[in-house]
Amino acid sequence: MSRSGDCWDNAMVERFFATLKIELDLDRVWPTRAAARSEVVQIVEGWYNRRRRHSALDYLTPIAFESQQRRQAA
Repeated sequence: MSRSGDCWDNAMVERFFATLKIELDLDRVWPTRAAARSEVVQIVEGWYNRRRRHSALDYLTPIAFESQQRRQAA
C-alpha cells in the first residue's frame, strides 16, 4: 500500500468512476434517486462485472475471475 497522497492510491476507483461517467448519460435527468440508482446497478452488474475484461484479472471478467478463484480454492 502506498502513502496517502500518492497518485496510485485511488487509481482503480478513479478508473471505475471514469468508466461509469462514460457509460451514463450525464445530461439526463432521472425522476427519482431510485431510478438513477437502478441505472447505475444495471451498468455495473450488466456490463462492468459480466462483460468487461480487466487487465488486472488476467483479462477475465470479474465474474469469471471469482468463479476461477472458487474452483481453485475447492
